[in-house]
Amino acid sequence: MPLSERKAPDPFSKSHAKREMQALQELGEKLVALPAAQLAKLPLSDELIEAIRLAQTLKANEGKRRQLQFIGKLMRNVDPLPIQAALETLRQETKKNLAHFHKMEEWRDRLLAEGDEALQAFLEAYPQADRQRLRQLQRKAQQDYLKNSKTGAGTELFKYLRALLKMK
Repeated sequence: MPLSERKAPDPFSKSHAKREMQALQELGEKLVALPAAQLAKLPLSDELIEAIRLAQTLKANEGKRRQLQFIGKLMRNVDPLPIQAALETLRQETKKNLAHFHKMEEWRDRLLAEGDEALQAFLEAYPQADRQRLRQLQRKAQQDYLKNSKTGAGTELFKYLRALLKMK
């Protein structure tokens, strides 16, 4: 074959193309794992959302695998960068919410374990808190803990802390 008839080499190898397709399919798998509320926040086409929702309902392994491959195929026609950026934003938001939740749990546990010292520390950190209400909730929750009963006082204390920490 003369040189003039040979094709120019592809800028990407076949292996590179396969890795890109695998990456798109993995991105699709991440999308399938998301709840509907978070999916709605992402810049996705209607066809892609429909395919993702179908994949979420499938239980059979083979059917789900094929649907994930189809999602990967649909992803080839979409710019993945905005989707990845939106997923990262969601991840950061989730991380922030989790840290906030842990902070509330820490305060609740501290209020139950340390008593008045923790109450004073909390009131210094959050002066807008209603001292009397907080003290009532703390005592009820401590009594529940000591009596090993479940009246919901610990949950009520947690809800009060959540409302206070949201305000700050």
